[in-house]
Amino acid sequence: MLRADRGLTQRQLAEPAYTPAYISTLEAGRVRASDDALRHIAERLGVAFEELATGRPAHLVTDLRMRLTEAQRVLATGDAEAAVEQYTALLAEAEGNGFAEERAAALLGLGECGIDAGELDSARRHFELAEQVLAEVDAPLPARVPAMRGRAVSHYLAGELRYAVYLLESTLDELNRGGLHDPDALLLLYASVIGPYMDMGAHARAAQAAEYALALAPQAGDPALVARMHRSVARTLLAEGRVAEADASLAKAAELYRQLQIRTELANCHWMRGYVYAQNGDLERAEAELREAQTMLTAKRAALYTSQVAVELADVLHRRGKSEEAAALLHEVLSDLSPERGALHSAAAHRLLGIIAEDSRDTETAEEHYVRALSLLERAGAAGDLADLCRLLGDLLRRTGRVEAALDAYRTGLGHRTAPGTTTLGPAPAQPPL
Repeated sequence: MLRADRGLTQRQLAEPAYTPAYISTLEAGRVRASDDALRHIAERLGVAFEELATGRPAHLVTDLRMRLTEAQRVLATGDAEAAVEQYTALLAEAEGNGFAEERAAALLGLGECGIDAGELDSARRHFELAEQVLAEVDAPLPARVPAMRGRAVSHYLAGELRYAVYLLESTLDELNRGGLHDPDALLLLYASVIGPYMDMGAHARAAQAAEYALALAPQAGDPALVARMHRSVARTLLAEGRVAEADASLAKAAELYRQLQIRTELANCHWMRGYVYAQNGDLERAEAELREAQTMLTAKRAALYTSQVAVELADVLHRRGKSEEAAALLHEVLSDLSPERGALHSAAAHRLLGIIAEDSRDTETAEEHYVRALSLLERAGAAGDLADLCRLLGDLLRRTGRVEAALDAYRTGLGHRTAPGTTTLGPAPAQPPL
């Protein structure tokens, strides 16, 4: 019993607000203490209110948070497999102790691991569960944004472009119109919507989202180093029994590790700038921006994003006369993708390989790549890309004397170009205060 361990009598514990008889009835389990009484007793015993209210030592949740930040560090620095093991164990522990916020954090981490590994169904389930847990504890919208954004990204990478844009834009509108201008939440959403915008042909919106994201980006010199310092401080404070101060240091470390993951998202912004430079014919600057994006997306992180940037970089390399390097990069991309995992990126790689083959007058190989790309795009429903590919295929067929087949390809392309609702978007999200 804590009272006996502290060497206190029932009278000493009760005074001045309560009576020894009241303490006796509490210890016998005949009545339930009010929150005010628990706070009084906790202060007299020198323990946290939560420890008495829940029956769990206060350091338990702090220790769990410390291990969550360690798993976050492992994921942020690229070792997704090790992070999965840690998050899985932490999820079980959080569930067993009834820690809702820590359970949501573990689910969110598992979702991010799924995104990195390309296991999109698993990622989506974890993000949905994290949203449910946070909704049950009435977490504010900015706190729920990482889970909502994760769900949208999992739909996007599975080829469900319009639904992904709907999820991201509606969340942006809810934040901006509701005055919830959390910069980190806005940054996550704007950085994540760039890819879907580009694939839908909404280039102006993509460029605008990229500029917003870069303007909102936190200015941290070396977040990994600072986060490591906060983790060390938290461990020292916890050993000294200073739980509240340890929690504060852990919160700072967790935020910095989240910023490391945001920096990975910002690779999309460099990719967008590279795309704009490429469209304006400034291929040298385009290549520099795209290589910067590729560097930010390390080999162990965000494989599907890396593939998207690699295809764009290959296009710039081809236009700069480096077709062999471009083709090698595209074949490397295709080895990491499948129709169920990165269909749009795979189609883009086949399309560009077809163009490179045409330039080399290898029409048979070019046609094979175009047909593969066509099949992948039809499955994903990317209407704008389908129309462009049908034009390329039709031109190839016409040049090789197959006029009827070329006409069929052109008609197919026109059908996709004019299909109602396939390329139009609703009003743009409200602008954030910058």
